[in-house]
Parts: sequence; C-alpha cells; structure tokens
Amino acid sequence: MSSHHITLAKSLPPRLIRFFAKYPPPALLPNKPAAISIPTTSPIVASTTSSSNPNAPALESATTTTTSDSTTPTAVSPAVPELPYHNPFQPRKNFTTGKWWGPVYGLRKQADLVKLASKHGVVDLLPHTIKKPGEKEKRRIERGLRVKGTGVGERVKGKKWERTLKGRLEERKQAMLNMPALIQEWKQKGHGRGWKKWPK
Repeated sequence: MSSHHITLAKSLPPRLIRFFAKYPPPALLPNKPAAISIPTTSPIVASTTSSSNPNAPALESATTTTTSDSTTPTAVSPAVPELPYHNPFQPRKNFTTGKWWGPVYGLRKQADLVKLASKHGVVDLLPHTIKKPGEKEKRRIERGLRVKGTGVGERVKGKKWERTLKGRLEERKQAMLNMPALIQEWKQKGHGRGWKKWPK
C-alpha cells in the first residue's frame, strides 16, 4: 500500500475505516495466483488376453504410468472472483438449507455509507450497490419506466373521471359562455314562472 493510500485512510471517518477493514477494496489487495497447473497422470493396464480363446482369464501385466506433456489447470482452484468476499450489500442463498440470507447492510445503511464515501471521494472503492450515484438512472435506461402506457405510442387508461374530464370541462365552458343569454331568457319568461327545471 502506497503512502497516498495510507494518508487517505487516515482522513476517513471511523465508520468507513471499520467497513474497509472488514471488506477491503479488491484494488488494494495483493494479486492472487491463478489456477495452479499440475501434470496429469493416467494409469495404463496392458491385457494379455489370448485372441484365440476370448473366454480365458486376462493376465494383467505391470501397470505403467505415463505423464502427459501438457499441463491442465485443476478444478480445485476456479477463476478468481471479482470480490474476495461476498458482497455485503446483496443477499445470498444458503444452498444447504435453500434459504436466503439478507444483506449485511440494509438500504438505509448502504445509502449512509455511499454518502460518506462520496463526501471523501472513495465511493468507487465500495462494492456494487444500487445506492451508488448514477445506478438509478442506469437501471431506468436498461429497464425503462416499467409503467404500462408510458411507452412510445401508448396511453395510460386512467380512471373514468379522468377520461371524461376533458368533455365535462368543455360543457362547463360552453354553459358559462351561454349564461347571459340564459339569464335574459329567464327574466323574459317571468322570473321562473312556467320555467322547466330541465330545459331540453
């Protein structure tokens, strides 16, 4: 670790120091060796079964072991993952019991850690979380708004009163424009005498 990293670590708040002590950034860890290659050996057994009598018991000769020139990586050491530990911001499954374990840090604590890291300029050292800056916009671009009717050429159905609101507002506007003539007609007809309640 360089002196710059040491100086930066000393300036961090204790909460971030405790987090990075438990979950160190992969960029600051020493490189792990790749898959170890070992020579493969395969035993070869020579059979002395007589071709004239196939039912005769086979006599095994000395077993010879050959070593192949090419080396293959072992299956014990798989490829090195991106993180040397499980991401504490994501849930994981216990394959023994089939149950899920929740993340070590909830969304509220994740947001607090991201705010602290952004304030001190070390947000890129945190593991992946949906609370990082730009993640929400990125997921919206990838998945879309995910609301029916908001796509290109689509229309939200809405409630009945929302669908008929435009027509009702137009009727009210026309009624207000015709109101002076309606008042004059009401006065001429005797101030309501013989006036029908619902004129056609």
